[in-house]
Amino acid sequence: MEKQLKELEEKIGKVPKIFAELKTVEPDLYEKVMGLDQMVWADGALSKQTKKVLAIAVAAALRDRHAVRAQMAGAKSLGVKKEQIEEGLRVAFLLAGMPAYVYGKAALEEFMG
Repeated sequence: MEKQLKELEEKIGKVPKIFAELKTVEPDLYEKVMGLDQMVWADGALSKQTKKVLAIAVAAALRDRHAVRAQMAGAKSLGVKKEQIEEGLRVAFLLAGMPAYVYGKAALEEFMG
Protein backbone atom coordinates (compact mmCIF):
# COMPACT_ATOMS: atom_id res chain seq x y z
CA MET A 1 0.00 0.00 0.00
CA GLU A 2 2.94 2.35 0.54
CA LYS A 3 3.69 2.13 -3.17
CA GLN A 4 0.19 3.43 -3.96
CA LEU A 5 0.65 6.45 -1.68
CA LYS A 6 4.01 7.18 -3.31
CA GLU A 7 2.46 6.95 -6.79
CA LEU A 8 -0.38 9.22 -5.70
CA GLU A 9 2.11 11.71 -4.31
CA GLU A 10 3.97 11.74 -7.62
CA LYS A 11 0.71 12.44 -9.46
CA ILE A 12 -0.82 15.11 -7.27
CA GLY A 13 2.17 16.53 -5.47
CA LYS A 14 0.98 16.06 -1.93
CA VAL A 15 -1.12 13.28 -0.46
CA PRO A 16 -3.89 14.49 1.85
CA LYS A 17 -3.72 13.07 5.38
CA ILE A 18 -7.10 11.48 4.85
CA PHE A 19 -5.54 8.91 2.49
CA ALA A 20 -3.00 7.75 5.05
CA GLU A 21 -5.72 7.55 7.70
CA LEU A 22 -8.11 5.77 5.36
CA LYS A 23 -5.46 3.16 4.59
CA THR A 24 -5.31 2.25 8.28
CA VAL A 25 -8.95 2.72 9.29
CA GLU A 26 -10.77 1.41 6.19
CA PRO A 27 -8.32 -0.62 4.08
CA ASP A 28 -11.05 -1.98 1.75
CA LEU A 29 -12.38 1.51 1.02
CA TYR A 30 -8.82 2.76 0.59
CA GLU A 31 -8.16 0.12 -2.08
CA LYS A 32 -11.35 1.06 -3.94
CA VAL A 33 -10.54 4.77 -3.81
CA MET A 34 -7.01 4.12 -5.07
CA GLY A 35 -8.38 1.98 -7.90
CA LEU A 36 -10.74 4.77 -8.93
CA ASP A 37 -7.87 7.23 -8.72
CA GLN A 38 -5.79 5.09 -11.07
CA MET A 39 -8.66 4.84 -13.54
CA VAL A 40 -9.50 8.55 -13.52
CA TRP A 41 -5.94 9.84 -13.89
CA ALA A 42 -4.81 7.35 -16.55
CA ASP A 43 -4.29 8.64 -20.07
CA GLY A 44 -7.37 8.02 -22.16
CA ALA A 45 -9.28 10.26 -24.55
CA LEU A 46 -7.79 13.08 -22.42
CA SER A 47 -4.16 13.20 -21.41
CA LYS A 48 -3.09 13.32 -17.76
CA GLN A 49 -2.01 16.91 -18.33
CA THR A 50 -5.41 17.93 -19.68
CA LYS A 51 -7.13 16.22 -16.78
CA LYS A 52 -4.87 18.11 -14.38
CA VAL A 53 -5.84 21.46 -15.97
CA LEU A 54 -9.50 20.48 -15.60
CA ALA A 55 -8.93 19.57 -11.95
CA ILE A 56 -7.29 22.93 -11.27
CA ALA A 57 -10.15 24.81 -12.92
CA VAL A 58 -12.75 22.86 -10.92
CA ALA A 59 -10.84 23.32 -7.65
CA ALA A 60 -10.50 27.06 -8.35
CA ALA A 61 -14.22 27.33 -9.13
CA LEU A 62 -14.95 25.66 -5.79
CA ARG A 63 -12.28 27.80 -4.11
CA ASP A 64 -10.87 24.70 -2.45
CA ARG A 65 -7.46 25.82 -1.21
CA HIS A 66 -6.13 22.33 -0.52
CA ALA A 67 -7.27 20.92 -3.86
CA VAL A 68 -5.89 23.86 -5.86
CA ARG A 69 -2.49 23.55 -4.18
CA ALA A 70 -2.36 19.78 -4.56
CA GLN A 71 -3.40 19.91 -8.21
CA MET A 72 -0.91 22.72 -8.98
CA ALA A 73 1.90 20.66 -7.46
CA GLY A 74 0.83 17.67 -9.51
CA ALA A 75 0.60 19.77 -12.67
CA LYS A 76 4.12 21.01 -12.21
CA SER A 77 5.43 17.45 -11.83
CA LEU A 78 3.56 16.41 -15.01
CA GLY A 79 5.11 19.26 -17.00
CA VAL A 80 1.88 21.21 -17.44
CA LYS A 81 2.75 24.69 -18.65
CA LYS A 82 1.67 27.87 -16.91
CA GLU A 83 -0.11 28.98 -20.10
CA GLN A 84 -2.21 25.81 -20.13
CA ILE A 85 -3.35 26.45 -16.56
CA GLU A 86 -4.11 30.09 -17.35
CA GLU A 87 -6.32 28.94 -20.22
CA GLY A 88 -8.16 26.54 -17.94
CA LEU A 89 -8.65 29.31 -15.40
CA ARG A 90 -10.20 31.52 -18.08
CA VAL A 91 -12.77 28.78 -18.67
CA ALA A 92 -13.42 28.68 -14.91
CA PHE A 93 -13.83 32.47 -15.00
CA LEU A 94 -16.38 32.27 -17.79
CA LEU A 95 -18.45 29.67 -15.97
CA ALA A 96 -17.80 30.40 -12.28
CA GLY A 97 -16.91 34.09 -12.22
CA MET A 98 -14.08 36.36 -11.23
CA PRO A 99 -13.53 34.87 -7.74
CA ALA A 100 -12.64 31.50 -9.27
CA TYR A 101 -10.20 33.13 -11.69
CA VAL A 102 -8.53 35.26 -9.03
CA TYR A 103 -8.29 32.30 -6.67
CA GLY A 104 -6.68 30.12 -9.29
CA LYS A 105 -4.34 32.85 -10.55
CA ALA A 106 -3.05 33.51 -7.02
CA ALA A 107 -2.21 29.82 -6.61
CA LEU A 108 -0.65 29.70 -10.08
CA GLU A 109 1.64 32.62 -9.31
CA GLU A 110 2.62 30.98 -6.03
CA PHE A 111 3.53 27.68 -7.68
CA MET A 112 4.80 28.70 -11.10
CA GLY A 113 5.67 32.37 -10.77
